[in-house]
Amino acid sequence: MSGITKSFPGVRALDGVDLEVRPGEVHCLLGQNGAGKSTLIKVLAGVHQPDGGEITWEGATVALRSPIAAMRLGIATIYQELDLVEGLSVAENIFLGHEPTTAGFVVRGKQARAAATALLERLGHREIDSGRLVGSLSAAQQQIVSMARALSHDVRLIVMDEPSAALDPDEVDNLFRIVAGLTADGVAVVYISHRLEEIRRIGDRVTVLKDGRAVAVGLPAKSTPTRDVVALMTGRDVAYVFPERPADGGAPSAADPVLRVEGLARQGEFESLDLDIRPGEIVGLAGLVGSGRSEVLETIYGARKPTSGRVLVDGRPLRPGSVRAAVGAGIGLAPEERKAQGLLMLESVTRNVSVSTLSRFSRGGWLDRTAEREAARAATRELSLRPDNPDAPVRTLSGGNQQKAVLARWLLRGCRVLLLDEPTRGVDVGARAELYAVIRRLADEGLAVLLVSSEVPEVLGLADRVLVLREGRVVHTAPARELDEHRVLDLVMEGSPTS
Repeated sequence: MSGITKSFPGVRALDGVDLEVRPGEVHCLLGQNGAGKSTLIKVLAGVHQPDGGEITWEGATVALRSPIAAMRLGIATIYQELDLVEGLSVAENIFLGHEPTTAGFVVRGKQARAAATALLERLGHREIDSGRLVGSLSAAQQQIVSMARALSHDVRLIVMDEPSAALDPDEVDNLFRIVAGLTADGVAVVYISHRLEEIRRIGDRVTVLKDGRAVAVGLPAKSTPTRDVVALMTGRDVAYVFPERPADGGAPSAADPVLRVEGLARQGEFESLDLDIRPGEIVGLAGLVGSGRSEVLETIYGARKPTSGRVLVDGRPLRPGSVRAAVGAGIGLAPEERKAQGLLMLESVTRNVSVSTLSRFSRGGWLDRTAEREAARAATRELSLRPDNPDAPVRTLSGGNQQKAVLARWLLRGCRVLLLDEPTRGVDVGARAELYAVIRRLADEGLAVLLVSSEVPEVLGLADRVLVLREGRVVHTAPARELDEHRVLDLVMEGSPTS
């Protein structure tokens, strides 16, 4: 892949990226969240069409117009979110869309299962019953089925996107044995992982992406120092403009915590978590995708029920797994997927702001629309939402102003704890500084803020105190002023729990 460019509205996702993969090698693709890895592999898989650049396959220039075109060349992609059909059998999933035929007739039943079993045996997993429903398999077994499906296409190159994210250590060892067997047969593997220790074990060469550009192509995986890799990943061209912290530098106030989390855990997502946030304090959760960050916020908000532990507001425990209880106690959430989970896209700004407070504007069972509109307008004006039109459909707003509409909802509700999951995702650079100022001002006015962001500079620039998560565990806690981006990435990639 040479000089690949790809833009989406308001975002240049790839800016002249090069990638070279050789037969029989494991080529590792690294970069922080948002660096362009997913876009690049979707171009390679035929999902996205590049705006510019060239793809060469075995010496010939090719145009990958669709995933089928890529698959016909021998390029298969196994995404982190496996695209298997749980209601179909293992054999049906392996041959879905290209069922084996004999004399022009589709082969089903025993013959199809036998062909599937042969592929599973090649991967060292004959014990997986090819007639079993995929939905009944473990995550590791489902990954094996995805690999078998790739092999069923006479694959020459397999892209694996975070394949170890849901695997335990023994299953990771087995994955590596499978990869070694594939490369011994001449199959090339593009391997994406945030775990640098895996790159050392399995990788041959490394390409590093940063802000849509390839900042290093083909580095030796085993001999390049970790510090050098982290430095390549963290260098940035985007300017972050953060408001000043309070004069005390974010030191905890003497006030009692408004939010207290004690031993909170969800099996398979995150382990026992203890956390206090006082009025006026911003606490950041730093960690990679899959570390449990969003799950922590959703559990505090009541959208997920904890396995153990409890959440307290002003010293009073909340009913586990109840959004109603959390909102009633003064907790508000601005979710990661703002359009899908946080906004009513076909409704007005007014209705999006007032939706959690409608009872306030009810009079004898009738909604006082004038009072609703004026209250929503006051809340949006406080956050400088533009345009200043409460009747505008929220779908017509920019990403930054849509986020302000979500924040205005909780401002109108009078929440005391604000949970922010990726608050500037989909927000252009110019609007970020505005949102940062809004978040800091809300904290200065007494809100307790818990912030999750994939962008480490954002966490360090906004938060007073930072908890670093790795694979569901808190591995470090410190004032933000005592951390830098390199240190946080070291901890999330290779950290161990600290007291």
